[in-house]
Amino acid sequence: MKIVHAIRITLLLLATQLPAFASEVAVLRNGYSLPFERKEQVGDLTRLYTRSGYIEVPTSEIASFEHDDTPDVAPPVAAQPQVPQPVAAAAVASPSIPTPARGTPLSRDQLAQVIREASDRNRLDPDFVSSVIKAESNFQSRAVSRKGAQGLMQLMPGTAAQLGVKDPFDPKANVEAGTAHLSALLDQYNNDAVKALAAYNAGAHRVDQYHGVPPYRETRSYVASIVRDFNAKKRAQTKTQVATGRAKNSSKKAAPAKTQAGTAKPQKPA
Repeated sequence: MKIVHAIRITLLLLATQLPAFASEVAVLRNGYSLPFERKEQVGDLTRLYTRSGYIEVPTSEIASFEHDDTPDVAPPVAAQPQVPQPVAAAAVASPSIPTPARGTPLSRDQLAQVIREASDRNRLDPDFVSSVIKAESNFQSRAVSRKGAQGLMQLMPGTAAQLGVKDPFDPKANVEAGTAHLSALLDQYNNDAVKALAAYNAGAHRVDQYHGVPPYRETRSYVASIVRDFNAKKRAQTKTQVATGRAKNSSKKAAPAKTQAGTAKPQKPA
């Protein structure tokens, strides 16, 4: 899967490509800057609050705090995501998931399987695709944006047509096409997840125009929310794995020794 490593690096270096969020920036020792609205000390970490949440950075990695006067730029009215290249994205039928009647939403388990299968076919982490769907439609298969984007992964009509999607409200077709589109963007930007996400939201032409995330508040918040959600999932999974490992080790240590007959060895008298 080509996205896991890229996203984890992006969390640590989120400031490399995200323009200013607020009136101050934390200048890191590696030369990058991280915009924020307010800060808070949490142990050896500095928590930097943005408009869409917060990011924790080791205090030792912060060189200074400076005022930021980068202006917000309103997104163009006609901005529309563009497909970097034609992608074959016809949904593959899955015998394990019955296709519901039009307008009937998939169950949580059905949607999770659709995401897993589309992610596997397009070499992506299903948690990453799930985070994108959460930001795009909050898992609403009939969602329609003000700009006309449709379905779970909010495909614009032109994008859907180029990807061969006849019904953008078909969850499987929508997720397959959106995942293929996202995979193509990652290929275009050499697995740079931040640029790929920005292009998915604002269009590849805007990312190329600004040589990174365009200075649109909507796009910046969109990218940050997905990175934060994805990494939260990975942190939770890591904690679960660590806790499970500790529990197994504890149970092994606590298990009484067995005799050949399978009974516990008697304790020697004091």
